[in-house]
Amino acid sequence: MESSASLELAKHTLLVFGIILATGTFSGLLARLARVPDVVVFLLVGMLLGPGVFGLVDIKADSAINQLILIFGSSYILFDGGASIRLKVLKEVWITVAVIATIGVLITAAITGAAAYYIFGVPVIVALLLGATLASTDPATLVPVFKQIRIKDRVAQTVMTESAFNDAMGAIITFTVLGVAMGAGEFSAGDALADLVKQAVIGIVIGGVLGYLAAFMISHERFGFLAEYAPVVTLMAVIGAYMSADGLHSSGFMAVFVFGIMLGNQESLGFKRIYHDEAILEDFIMTTSLIMRMFIFILLGTQVDFALMNQYLLGGVAVVTIFMLVARPATVFLCALPDRRAKWSFKEMLFMCWTRETGVIPGALAGLLLGMKAPGAQLIASVTFIAILMTILIQATTTKWLARRLGLLVEE
Repeated sequence: MESSASLELAKHTLLVFGIILATGTFSGLLARLARVPDVVVFLLVGMLLGPGVFGLVDIKADSAINQLILIFGSSYILFDGGASIRLKVLKEVWITVAVIATIGVLITAAITGAAAYYIFGVPVIVALLLGATLASTDPATLVPVFKQIRIKDRVAQTVMTESAFNDAMGAIITFTVLGVAMGAGEFSAGDALADLVKQAVIGIVIGGVLGYLAAFMISHERFGFLAEYAPVVTLMAVIGAYMSADGLHSSGFMAVFVFGIMLGNQESLGFKRIYHDEAILEDFIMTTSLIMRMFIFILLGTQVDFALMNQYLLGGVAVVTIFMLVARPATVFLCALPDRRAKWSFKEMLFMCWTRETGVIPGALAGLLLGMKAPGAQLIASVTFIAILMTILIQATTTKWLARRLGLLVEE
């Protein structure tokens, strides 16, 4: 009986995967014709496929399948983003990246929390918890957008690198505030900073070591014995980097991003691959990233809780508007303007103010708070859903237009 039930569950899951792949393929084509980032169309299609409309896909947010897709999919997309980063460019903007991914997250959380406090009239700790949940940018959303829309290197790479590094800071702040809200401790800026440094160092070391080993095994002139298995090596290393960092209580996303940077800059490490092999690997990474985007954002769309979102709709829209138009610009200008090394122009900073999509990471944090029955969890989840929809549907769709208006678009 149990075997039969398991078989039926497997068949149902396989059918759902087929629906996601089929609708995702046509959605990607539609996105290309409409000239918008595919994650936008994937999200909208997911909302139609979910329980709120047609009910064809109903994978729960807290299910093992959903968590597996989110963890591996986000990790692989982030690895893909890291592989497109060039160390030469990163050396020029690293100060801005470091400041905006640390102090910038605190600024965003504080301003967003203040907006929630005055608009909803909730306790300060709940408002801060909401601000912390929304504070980190989402690499799983930003990386695909910048892979499809060619922006000047230093701007695109700054935003992508920031999104990879600040998820650790956002999570640290969220769980620190949650501890205070649940009566399990007091906020300590020193402890939070020490935890961040620890996570950053461990993540960078793990990603760097695995990245060098992977480059060695697939590209070394004499000892590259896994050259023909390069695509499989990337899969193994992404999983290994994430799990190793996570096992050491560090940021798995930071580790896979650094792994991507190492593999993407293997020539700087003294390795060189044959063009044919390189083309095969790039095609594999591109296809795998596309499939992961389909699954992540279609599933994210199916999990939008319209009833919960409607409970705090007007106030939520107001908070997210302040989040987009006040908190992010304040963060960018306060963190990037003092960087004399990068010498950011006003147009570059203005563009970075607008590239602030919210997606998988804040959504996962909001779901976690709901599961833990944290104070204000219903409000936080509602506003997070609103932020996901507003930032992806408004900001992601206008990224190319704004880049062109500001002269930052690299024409094909």
